[in-house]
Amino acid sequence: ITALPLYHIFSLTVNCLAIMRYGGHNILITNPRDIPAFIKTLRTTPFTVMTGVNTLFNALMNHPDFKTINFQKLKMSVAGAMALQKAVSERWKQETGTPVFEGYGLTETSPVVCCNPINGGDVVGTIGFPLPSTKVAILDDDGKEVPQGQEGELCVQGPQVMQGYWMRKDETDKVLVHGWLKTGDMAKMDEKGYFKIVDRKKDMILVSGFNVYPNEVEEVIATHPGVLEVAVVGVPDEKSGEVVKAFVVKKDPGLTADDVISHAKRSLTNYKVPRAVEFRTELPKTNVGKILRRALRG
Repeated sequence: ITALPLYHIFSLTVNCLAIMRYGGHNILITNPRDIPAFIKTLRTTPFTVMTGVNTLFNALMNHPDFKTINFQKLKMSVAGAMALQKAVSERWKQETGTPVFEGYGLTETSPVVCCNPINGGDVVGTIGFPLPSTKVAILDDDGKEVPQGQEGELCVQGPQVMQGYWMRKDETDKVLVHGWLKTGDMAKMDEKGYFKIVDRKKDMILVSGFNVYPNEVEEVIATHPGVLEVAVVGVPDEKSGEVVKAFVVKKDPGLTADDVISHAKRSLTNYKVPRAVEFRTELPKTNVGKILRRALRG
């Protein structure tokens, strides 16, 4: 099931190139935002593999017709392009009986850098291991490797890494440093070698000198049964420099800002808890469904 446009490098690689290489038949979903039509296709077309982004899996499961889909032939789903929330991943496995395997990449790496093993050993909330012939390091701002378990910028070496941006040496020199591609993503590695994306470096919120990563706050808020979608950004504050603000799409019409904040307080340190909650009917997204935090900051 190809619900992402083939000009997006995730879809181009995983659907067009990889699945075609194995003789697979891609079912193109031209408008995945039309959830009823999408579900109708899933209901009438047997399928074995599905790719998507977190918001797409979430939207499907929150439609009342989702339970009419037959998932007996589904072997696996693959998530990319944005962070896969643990609540979404666990619910998808419960509802469909199959896991969502999360990977990581970017256009500059053609695109896959890491992926969870699909033959067992996948760890929810991580991007798995580097691909063959690929080196990954977690570096600090001085280009030095940080200790295991600590956060730093994920940097990549490998045959899939670009040579540079076309006719833009200035931009190339910012990201290709000492043989490493600086991805702009903050990550860490656990004791078993699994990598976990913390968040985009530029999306980090600085509250009284403490780093707050929106993904962590979003993952907690997303577990509230009354929340359909959530995005978190930093907003200016005279006392602390920035504070956390959450934008929420309701699943439960009775959900209040106090409900969201109280829920966040149960799992988050005080400075990570949203100081403001704004409800929206929908969140701004890219053409593949990735939430645009920069549009909310504006």
